[in-house]
Amino acid sequence: MSDNRIKPWEELTFKDDYIFKKVMSDKRLCKKLLEKLLRIKIRDLKFLEEEKSLKSTYISKGVRLDVYVEDDKKTVYDVEMQVRNLSDEEISKRTRYYQAAIDTDLLSAGALYSELKQTIIIFICPFALFNSNRHIYTFKNVCLEDNRIKMKDGATKIFISTKGNIDDVSPDVKAFLDYIDGVSSNDEFVSEIDRAVENIKSKESERLSYMTYEMKMMEEREEGRKEGRKEGIEEKENAVILAMLRENTPLDFISKILNLPATRISEIGRLHGVICAK
Repeated sequence: MSDNRIKPWEELTFKDDYIFKKVMSDKRLCKKLLEKLLRIKIRDLKFLEEEKSLKSTYISKGVRLDVYVEDDKKTVYDVEMQVRNLSDEEISKRTRYYQAAIDTDLLSAGALYSELKQTIIIFICPFALFNSNRHIYTFKNVCLEDNRIKMKDGATKIFISTKGNIDDVSPDVKAFLDYIDGVSSNDEFVSEIDRAVENIKSKESERLSYMTYEMKMMEEREEGRKEGRKEGIEEKENAVILAMLRENTPLDFISKILNLPATRISEIGRLHGVICAK
């Protein structure tokens, strides 16, 4: 999907960003999904913040979470529908980035490192992963020299692929993954999800909300591109300044040529340990 095109409302399915978030905002359905994917029982869930956007002072790129919830045992879950087909390296590093942002958010209230909660990041992907045929891949940090030793950092990352073809998930999870790929079934949970999708799409208010949401996303992407271009220009400018300073070019000459304040040039030199020539 191009950043400059809004997908028609009639074409939206469960795996589209807006619909996925809307359906998963139903606590009962969200709880059921987590229980099925993780094969656990959850007594209760609370939404930490609808479509939470995380951005710390030292992380330049924000993270917009699809489903961000916490259970009654204080385990935090982030569930993402990752439609765009990414390489194994790209998707792995994306979860690393999400983990950093979530941990920063959890510590923002002044908590100690020892108070960091258990976190489970789940990426649902309608494409094959890791050059393998599994449906589910669970990662935790282990010692390479002795894989019986596990790092107790409380972080788990799970990737779910709809393209697996081995018997590694329950029939209801397989039906759910097939549903994401557009294959219908009589599975009870899939039917509940499908009814929720149809209910959302039947409402004119949701259609209008979707259009507003997509326009907002387009504006944010454009702002991100502008910011990226600005940062790129500044990086090139700084590189030129440092090169000139290292050649002992006088400060006032650099200031005149580049039309920049001498104070800024001096600060760039100081940050990189380069003395400005007078």
